[in-house]
Amino acid sequence: MATVALHEEIEPLKDMVPLDVINAENLPELRGMQFGEPPELSDAVERTDHVVDEANGVVVRVHREVGSEGDLPCVYSIHGGGYILGSRDIDDAKFDQWCPKYSIVGASVEYRLAPETPYPGALEDCYTGLKWAYDNADELGIDRDKIGITGVSAGGGLCAALALLARDRGEVPLQFQLLDCPMLDDRQITPSSKLNDLIIWTRESNSFGWQSYLGDLYGSNDVPYTAAAARAEDLSGLPEAYVCVGGADGFRDEDIAYAMRLYGAGVPTELHVYPGAPHGVALFAHLEIAQRYTADQEDWLRRQIERLG
Repeated sequence: MATVALHEEIEPLKDMVPLDVINAENLPELRGMQFGEPPELSDAVERTDHVVDEANGVVVRVHREVGSEGDLPCVYSIHGGGYILGSRDIDDAKFDQWCPKYSIVGASVEYRLAPETPYPGALEDCYTGLKWAYDNADELGIDRDKIGITGVSAGGGLCAALALLARDRGEVPLQFQLLDCPMLDDRQITPSSKLNDLIIWTRESNSFGWQSYLGDLYGSNDVPYTAAAARAEDLSGLPEAYVCVGGADGFRDEDIAYAMRLYGAGVPTELHVYPGAPHGVALFAHLEIAQRYTADQEDWLRRQIERLG
């Protein structure tokens, strides 16, 4: 099968990636593991957890700069992890920087994971958290007319699906969606989804993630577009979008195609593709390509906040 060259900065480091394939056997162990040292957080941002759906264990962590006043724009974030891993803790370091830098409120949702909770569990959890933040905007100091959403990997897939769901339900107006290497297409029919030698997130891991999330729907033609946003036929009426992905990421082709279709549907969309960058390139934070990857999306976020005024 085809392969793709890694960026010259990352090629020497690829063997440092601790695990190539995620499956049912090692999933419990992975959920209990800690990869790297926890980030060092400042005292500049206050973090408060709110249980918004006790029955389903949905928690939203609200991040706000200490001493900030008035109603601020809100960035609502959905963590990654292939629909099977991760927690709201992943977003702490991001909002530790973003809240003071952009004068925003951050909100990170804890959603139920697959395979224990298949679709639509995670998406409905994300919607519940979003609707809660919108309904309680006055108490949280959020400007309800300045809410955007973001997500990484499976979180990016949930983010794209959440934008579609919010559009369809018409209860929460969204101003932008930042899709970071989103996991969008369960069919795995693109050339990049079939690449060999992928690191961080392999073809096998991707299949397991989708199988876990879709359950009995996996492999059928009955997968709803709110489960896999690439299946949506109508992308009109969605908020402004940013899509970024690496050229050595299995999601490359589906992400490019989705960005182009957003543009075709009249949605202002910015697309960035980074040659040789693997899935999760931002994890290699000391490398220039990772710093550029992060800086570009942060520049777009800054422009969105300025646009909203």
